[in-house]
Amino acid sequence: MSDEKLHKHYSDFENILKRAKKDFELKWKEDFKPNSKLSEFSILRTLGTGSFGRVVLVKRKSKEDELYAMKMMEKSHVVKTRQVQHTLSEIRIMDAVRFEFLVYLEYFFKDNVYLFLVMPFINGGEMFSHLREMKKFDETLAKFYASQVILAFEYLHFLGLVYRDLKPENILIDVDGYIKITDYGFCKKVDDQRTYTLCGTPEYLAPEIILSQGYNKSVDWWSLGILIYEMNAGFPPFYAREPMKIYEKIVSGRYQVPQHFSKALRDLIHNILQVDRSKRYGILKGGAKDVKGHEWFKSIDWEGILSRKVKPIYKPRVKGSDDSTNFEYYEEEPFRVSDKDEYSEEFASFNSDIVPIQRGPNSILRRSVAVTS
Repeated sequence: MSDEKLHKHYSDFENILKRAKKDFELKWKEDFKPNSKLSEFSILRTLGTGSFGRVVLVKRKSKEDELYAMKMMEKSHVVKTRQVQHTLSEIRIMDAVRFEFLVYLEYFFKDNVYLFLVMPFINGGEMFSHLREMKKFDETLAKFYASQVILAFEYLHFLGLVYRDLKPENILIDVDGYIKITDYGFCKKVDDQRTYTLCGTPEYLAPEIILSQGYNKSVDWWSLGILIYEMNAGFPPFYAREPMKIYEKIVSGRYQVPQHFSKALRDLIHNILQVDRSKRYGILKGGAKDVKGHEWFKSIDWEGILSRKVKPIYKPRVKGSDDSTNFEYYEEEPFRVSDKDEYSEEFASFNSDIVPIQRGPNSILRRSVAVTS
């Protein structure tokens, strides 16, 4: 993209962000209440499971052609892990965000046992699955995905949000080949304040998180550097069997660069994976412009990406809107039921202000790794 077109993009996108912030703040202040119920949906199959519960594919009974991904969170687990306010914040954020490359909340409700978050069904599957199958992405495809992550981060950061859990498992690919970032479990409204919570994924943690230095949006730009490296290499730059070994490598800032990385790619990663935040691209005076204007992104049409007019070089294999074959098979388990409304006091109201999350124990997950602080 020429300098003139890039400058116009910056100007136009800033206006878009200003309007988006007004919309977000209005939505954020609105009373938040359940807007559906389980009986309105037919459950088809499990799409994924995790420490939070499970995600299932559902159809809306009134409109059989409408498919959704429904996240089920057991209230008892949320309470026992002291994540009530954390979870309420996640739901409120998912309800208020509206951006092309972000998953958003369609419906929310609860029953005696679970909280239910209903989102659009993105049937291309997780980026992680495609990366595992392809071993690594070529630079053109990695650049295409990274550009959408950057635009999404600019949007979130402009709203005062820090995402904190970027990884291929949290990026879905839609039927057209574009991405949708999902899972706001660690997303937090910080505005210009610092936060100290240890949360994220070991391989993707920024040094300032590990060192308990207090941080803001800098950690998202670090995770972008990790993602760009992993997409192009097929593995993250800092890896070890033990989390503590991973942390030692991250804090040292030393990593090996695969020989097939182009000169521009090497330079971009070097400038993002800076342990010294005063040198890290994304949070310098130029902000995101330093990243978007880098030589590696020179061929990117930012306006075309934002308007989804750029034709992807790769699309997931999808047979139809109800095709869920891009997700792994899981043994179905019966839902837990109860005649009593469990933890009714803890989840009595969803229209009060969210209390800021204090430093405390949070799960850190990366595939099969779990660490707590």
